[in-house]
Amino acid sequence: MADPDDEYVYDEATGEWIPAAEAAKKPAADAVEVRDAVGNVLADGDSVVLIKDLKVKGANQTLRRGTTIRSIRLTGDSQEIDCRYEGIKGLVLRAEFVRKR
Repeated sequence: MADPDDEYVYDEATGEWIPAAEAAKKPAADAVEVRDAVGNVLADGDSVVLIKDLKVKGANQTLRRGTTIRSIRLTGDSQEIDCRYEGIKGLVLRAEFVRKR
């Protein structure tokens, strides 16, 4: 029998309470794989290059093809990446318009 002082966590997949030690052993199911236009897997901190000219809404600026975006962050969506570029705050790009550098 389990020790009464054990911590339990709720497993949404099974709908049951399981010991925290057992939950830590399970792989993270919420990890989303993000792929660029060529099919390379992207990760946090990667640098990407734009493959198409993109008009940025609200900034009256166009990002040209070949522009390098450094230090991207994954958003949890398989098609969007969060990044920063000079003069543009809160820039979110679609993964289909970039390739890994």
